[in-house]
Amino acid sequence: MIIPLRYNLRSLFVRRATTAATAIGIALVVFVLSSALMLSEGVRRTLGSAGKADVAIVLRKGSSAELESGVEDPQVALVKAMPGVRRAGAEPAGSGEVVVVIALEKLGASGVTNVGVRGVLEAAFTLRPDVRVVAGRRAAPGADEAMVGIRLRGRMKGLDLGQSFELKKNRPVQVVGVFDDGGSAHESEVWVDREVLRSSFGREGSVSSVRVRLDSPASFEAFRANVEQDKRLGLMAQRETAYYEKQSEGTSLFISVLGSLVAFFFSLGAMIGAMNTMYASIANRQREIGTMRALGFSRTSILFCFLVEAVLLSLAGGALGAVLSLAMGSVRFSMINFASFSEVVFRFEPTPQILAVSLVVSMAMGVLGGFLPAVRAARTSPLAAMRG
Repeated sequence: MIIPLRYNLRSLFVRRATTAATAIGIALVVFVLSSALMLSEGVRRTLGSAGKADVAIVLRKGSSAELESGVEDPQVALVKAMPGVRRAGAEPAGSGEVVVVIALEKLGASGVTNVGVRGVLEAAFTLRPDVRVVAGRRAAPGADEAMVGIRLRGRMKGLDLGQSFELKKNRPVQVVGVFDDGGSAHESEVWVDREVLRSSFGREGSVSSVRVRLDSPASFEAFRANVEQDKRLGLMAQRETAYYEKQSEGTSLFISVLGSLVAFFFSLGAMIGAMNTMYASIANRQREIGTMRALGFSRTSILFCFLVEAVLLSLAGGALGAVLSLAMGSVRFSMINFASFSEVVFRFEPTPQILAVSLVVSMAMGVLGGFLPAVRAARTSPLAAMRG
């Protein structure tokens, strides 16, 4: 015979205080785990959404990021003239860009942080059709002006519309526009005219990377072969989507591992709490257990009954933690991207898969925390239990 589920529900309701305390402990574990997974997903989406399938990025061979790369101007022209590059009228759809990192003072916190600055030409907006100005205007070519990504706006001193900051010592630039790019990593950058950036940092004659729009995503392999087989260039090509996926790997892994470790240690405490709750419940329900055994319920039924009760308790806590973690979806979190060494602002991105994993973890905690108490209940002697 199987003990009715309503018996477990009634037992949990009767012990409201201990049930709530245990459920809250499990909810905390699930909240931490879900938040870490959502932030990791946010890192992946933020960096991944910056790439387009039909855009290739060319770097110096051996470079892992734009910050490390250098491509001479004559090489830029050769790359843009490669077969497979789409042409926009008489000109190939491509652009050489310069990327540097500067230190700016934080607002609302002490100290400075690294900010990525990208030197662009008009072609950069053609390569990124999702970029749109949401306040102000674009920076004028050749002018000491800048556009700020919407996620950086107001987070550092001088990074707001109408304000100014020093690109380099004694080289101030004024913020004339704010842009967004559909939530991509570009929203955590400052954009200035390429020639202004090159002259400020003594980078005349070279760029950090070359981006080109291809005839189609299928044209990439032939384009890469042409770039990498030309030994004079010493360059390598990647799909822009693959490049940004690699950029996100280190940061995403760090967040996932750190969050999982914290959740693991919290879960040990929550499981011990659930175990103590179940042991106390069994001690107070000796007569009930004896009565059930006397009525013919087997030890397996008793074991299953108390195990189900522990899982229900954990699921209640897990559901609470998962619901609370959804509130993190409106929170923005900034940290240094390990690949670019500049601050990037991420969002917590909840997904059905993350919530499902969190509930499965809470169920596992219930099974692990309730198994030993359930075994003890199943081994209770009917006669001893009836005697109290």
